[in-house]
Amino acid sequence: MNKARNILVIYTGGTIGMIKDVHTGILAPFDFSQLRKQIPELNQLSANVTAVSFEKPIDSSNMDLEHWQQLAKTIGDNYELYDGFVILHGSDTMSYTASALSFMLKNLSKPVILTGSQLPIGVVRTDGKENIITTIEIASEYRDGVPVVSEVAIYFEYQLYRGNRTYKYNAEHFEAFRSPNYPTLAEAGVQIKFNIPALRQPQGGEFSVQLEMENKIAVLTLFPGISRHIVEAATRIKDNKVLIVRTFGSGNAMTHSWFLELLRGAINDGLIVINVSQCRAGGVSQGRYETSAQLEKMGVISAGDMMIEAAITKSMHLLGSGLKGASFKEAFTTNLSGELTAPEVKLTS
Repeated sequence: MNKARNILVIYTGGTIGMIKDVHTGILAPFDFSQLRKQIPELNQLSANVTAVSFEKPIDSSNMDLEHWQQLAKTIGDNYELYDGFVILHGSDTMSYTASALSFMLKNLSKPVILTGSQLPIGVVRTDGKENIITTIEIASEYRDGVPVVSEVAIYFEYQLYRGNRTYKYNAEHFEAFRSPNYPTLAEAGVQIKFNIPALRQPQGGEFSVQLEMENKIAVLTLFPGISRHIVEAATRIKDNKVLIVRTFGSGNAMTHSWFLELLRGAINDGLIVINVSQCRAGGVSQGRYETSAQLEKMGVISAGDMMIEAAITKSMHLLGSGLKGASFKEAFTTNLSGELTAPEVKLTS
């Protein structure tokens, strides 16, 4: 018989933790110390579940660097006490949090899985109960004393995804997330089937937490007809260090002389400019077409097939590490936590 695993559940806020007050009918966060009362099915799992909550649960739209640091520190402080970690989180910014944690938790060798719901746990048709139960099951899955999952992941509507490869694509359906550039890690049906080749293996080394993040980052989304003063303002933001430019298709942008001159001048002045495609599947192939060749020549950094969520949080992480210039570029274009597909890697879907 498998050993009962110790799982720490961390509630940050969001839809999943809401129940309806019997007197007012208003949805409000429930007491997570009473988690088993709300979900009695947990008593049937072979896991010892401990639940903690943010002192003031937040809507995930208010998620910030301080909250990521609080989560990372909580995991770090309890890393030796628990076999796995489950984070209950609002779905709107879940991909950002998962991406941030994937960089902050160094040499992770235990599961850290985020989940949430589209309907509150206090609603009859909620998707929250299944999401919590299965996430705890996955976090408890060990084979020969080794966790099956040893990375930051997101579980939602029967699918387990690599966290820094996801984005939220649907605000209404239970199937709220997609991972277009990386295979699903597991699928929950009658049994939970793990896609073993796609799972990230422990990287070795001692586990540690890097809390430092720097948010001197701006995002510029290109569109046909964008005016010069918008691009000029984006490249001249006071004290900004990174500008992420969301380009067309495989990393293409207009070739107007004023546009290229503004980017070139900003790069020469020390601004780090990153090319991320507006397309949610595929990625940047900078230099493939004439419309991106100029970007390559002037030193714009290609994000490859990274999600915008991963590109933003990775930039914050690298700035927090004190990297700049060539060292930033080298680290950004290196696959640190499974967020980037190296050209030679072939994956099964």
